[in-house]
Amino acid sequence: MKKKMIQSTQEFINKINEVAAEHPEWLEIFNKNFLDTLENTVKLQDDATTYVLTGDIPAMWLRDSTAQIRPYLFLANESDEIKSLIKGLIERHFQMIHIDPYANAFNEEANNAGHQTDHTEMQPIVWERKYEIDSLAYPLQLSYLYYKNTGDTSHFNDTFVTAVDDILNLWEVEQNHENSPYRFERDTWRKEDTLENDGLGTDTAYTGMTWSAFRPSDDANEYHYFVPGNMFAVVVLGYLEEIFTEIIPNEDKVNRAKKLREEIEKGIKEYAIVKNDHDEDVYAYEVDGLGNHIIMDDANVPSLLAAPYLGFCDFEDDLYQRTRETILSHENPYYYSGTEASGIGSPHTPENYVWHISLAMEGLTHPDKEEKKRILDLMVATDGETGSMHEGFDKDDSTQYTREWFSWPNMLFCELMLDYFGYQLKE
Repeated sequence: MKKKMIQSTQEFINKINEVAAEHPEWLEIFNKNFLDTLENTVKLQDDATTYVLTGDIPAMWLRDSTAQIRPYLFLANESDEIKSLIKGLIERHFQMIHIDPYANAFNEEANNAGHQTDHTEMQPIVWERKYEIDSLAYPLQLSYLYYKNTGDTSHFNDTFVTAVDDILNLWEVEQNHENSPYRFERDTWRKEDTLENDGLGTDTAYTGMTWSAFRPSDDANEYHYFVPGNMFAVVVLGYLEEIFTEIIPNEDKVNRAKKLREEIEKGIKEYAIVKNDHDEDVYAYEVDGLGNHIIMDDANVPSLLAAPYLGFCDFEDDLYQRTRETILSHENPYYYSGTEASGIGSPHTPENYVWHISLAMEGLTHPDKEEKKRILDLMVATDGETGSMHEGFDKDDSTQYTREWFSWPNMLFCELMLDYFGYQLKE
């Protein structure tokens, strides 16, 4: 089966090579990495599910694996094997969510690998239990995009319905975090890897938004209403309203999803719009409902930069435009400008390290082809002479980087290049 997948993928790559023949430098990276993800991160299981390694860490992140596989949706109608791969990942996602909806990364089998010494309710199949909103939103996004782009609804099965209950329950509980069973502490010198206050995190007040423990960087939230994650939740809750109205009618789930979506959206409007240094309204990155907020953006997605990519707003939206201008400036403490690149980094990596993920997102959220070309050229020029994307790289010397093999930015490069040539998913 995998041999047929590779054959179908190679045929697609050949087609792209004809379309993009004038950009051999782009194709060098595309050809290598579009195939690498399939050949070296995808592991087909005996139960017809799909396990996807993040790259140089031997675990599957719910978020990363969705982003890694998303560009293969362009092949789904041309290859039954690719369709099976994606369906297998969707099935495994929701199986894992039902095992533990607070976990962000899972082992291939119940082997006790990963962070088993963390002070939280670990299980042998869980690699890490850092709760992040996007760990639940990304699988919902993939299931919806698969349906919209193939017309197949067979994955909306009992596994899916059960996991949706788990997700709705968790997001509802975490609107009032004091009622939550979740605690997390790690024995570490790195404060970003643990929660203070006996594993509860910093104080919050009710806003209507849903609480998050960690950012998609896997670093702890400073204030626990993570705005980009709540934006993403608004979008995927809208997907659930559609699915449970048109495909598997269930009035209770429609009403729950709608109520939660409206409460989160109201919370964003009431608590997450703040003033920047120019006294303009922008979205905060995090708030706590007690009057505290932080203006910044992190390279990892969901991010404020990614809001149009996630489907929360249009690129032309005035509030998004002001936010975008703010976070792509030095008002964002993680925006770096150097001799080789300017862009958003993360406190997760060294100071002055720009991320390829954030560069790709600059291009994917911009409607102008020349801007997409600029970003693609910049990503190629900063590959550290490896033919692959990385996590972060030094703004003045791209041969200094973190993570030799990181499939997520590799596939975001591929997705941006496909976007440049007019490949866009139905949403």
